[in-house]
Amino acid sequence: MGKILESITNTVIAGFVLAVILLGLQSSWFANYEVSSVLYVRYAHVLSGVMWIGLLWYFNFVQIPTMPSIPDELKPAIGKHIAPKALFWFRWGAMLTLLTGLLLAMMNGYIKDALSLAEGSRMIGIGMWLAIIMWFNVWFIIWPNQKIALGLVDALAEAKPAAARKAMLFSRTNTLLSIPMLLCMVGQQNGLIL
Repeated sequence: MGKILESITNTVIAGFVLAVILLGLQSSWFANYEVSSVLYVRYAHVLSGVMWIGLLWYFNFVQIPTMPSIPDELKPAIGKHIAPKALFWFRWGAMLTLLTGLLLAMMNGYIKDALSLAEGSRMIGIGMWLAIIMWFNVWFIIWPNQKIALGLVDALAEAKPAAARKAMLFSRTNTLLSIPMLLCMVGQQNGLIL
């Protein structure tokens, strides 16, 4: 068991093996292609969403508030090693969440109604638009500014604090938006209709 748990790759593989075993116990899921394909896309959507929002909340509830109390000599470990890797998973979690969410809406036949905020799909539609805004913030505001703040791209030293602040403010914006976005995503499936 130590070999599995000592490696994140092995741990994740073992998790998927257990998931496949559980799916195997439900052979009816394999019999209906439409049901199983929607299930797999929804599962990928939830997994990637947990990665994305989990890291968003890690940055906002743990890393950002803790940084002022970290001694200056230890801060480069965060900026050079932890933050770039976390930001990789953060932005690709956002991308996969968005793509699987849009695919799920297409597969279930409500993408047009949701994106146009049609009656009966407004709740999920608002959630989708909030997620699209959040995705945009990740890829086009947070990540470009984080690259400057962390010194991953060439920039003047005086540009780093402003870039760090902008990335933080948009990350906080995404944290704010994540709360109603998650309500909209689960609300539609549980009968909340706008």
